[in-house]
Amino acid sequence: MSNALTVGQLIRQLQAADPQLPVYLAVNPDWPYAHHIARIVALTEMEKGAVYIIEDGQAGVLPPVVRAELAWS
Repeated sequence: MSNALTVGQLIRQLQAADPQLPVYLAVNPDWPYAHHIARIVALTEMEKGAVYIIEDGQAGVLPPVVRAELAWS
């Protein structure tokens, strides 16, 4: 089973959020920091196309409530 999130699934999840909120990446439970998003790159020329979310630097420590929601204690 793939862990890959599809573009459609991501859009549906984001549509439930306030469109004015900032978006961050949370990438590592052992080093729980939020990261800025620089841009998105979509590649369709490859055998299996993909969309990449490009990280743009650290934004600070994830809030405890986010770590708890992700079970990253």
